[in-house]
Amino acid sequence: MKIDKNIILNRDGKKIILIDAFYSEEKRNQPVVIFCHGYKGFKDWGAWNLMAEQIAKSGLCFIKFNFSHNGGTMENPIDFPDLEAFGNNNYTKELDDLNAVIDWVEENFNDNTKIDTHNITLIGHSRGGGIAILKASEDARITQLITLASVSNFANRFGSKTEIESWKENGVKYVKNGRTKQEMPHYYQFFEDFKANENKLNIAFATKKIELPVLIIHGDKDTSVKIDEAYNISQWSKNSRLEIIPEADHVFNTKHPWEKEQLSAELNDVAEIISKFIK
Repeated sequence: MKIDKNIILNRDGKKIILIDAFYSEEKRNQPVVIFCHGYKGFKDWGAWNLMAEQIAKSGLCFIKFNFSHNGGTMENPIDFPDLEAFGNNNYTKELDDLNAVIDWVEENFNDNTKIDTHNITLIGHSRGGGIAILKASEDARITQLITLASVSNFANRFGSKTEIESWKENGVKYVKNGRTKQEMPHYYQFFEDFKANENKLNIAFATKKIELPVLIIHGDKDTSVKIDEAYNISQWSKNSRLEIIPEADHVFNTKHPWEKEQLSAELNDVAEIISKFIK
């Protein structure tokens, strides 16, 4: 298997994006899978590398990347050395990042007979699931959509009216990262950008537009994103399949760092379900 890590995608006037690619050098016409990480996430979190390898071994080209404002840097793509970038992130930037990655896939593998750039599946975990849904609803290059423990609503994640007013007054609010102990900033621009693009960022509206096959995967022990959100996405979808993973939490019973050489039983099931769905 060919594994290319930390490929640098430069963009004029914008922050770089780091990309990983996993694919076979023997197989032909491998469908592409593009994975979007979630909130306070990164492409090398936990067992994502093992998951990427396993899915790629099934005959798929697995692409994962760091959103440009996720808080990582080119020198340190893991964790959050750039909290200023993190604080200036928003949903429209993430959609723009995902579009740039899709463009890169088309251009990078254009003449590569091993990769089928006309068969692109988006996978999004948690907040990345919402981004993947929005992108799949507007981009004709996407052929299938998969959500992992996805959110179904961005609007209800900003807090109460009082909290938003305090946020506006202070210009910033902080969220404690329980693992790294960092106080992670969110500048008020995040909410302003959402309000300016509220219709475009409506996950329910986007889901109802999607004609593509949709696979919705959620753990029944997820305490970060309730399973009701999976049922919402399923109810709004025209052509969906819902897979509930028993005893699985928000990250399918993995953690960061993940020092085992195999996936958790639950994430292994997820990887197998994904491979079979796409193929």
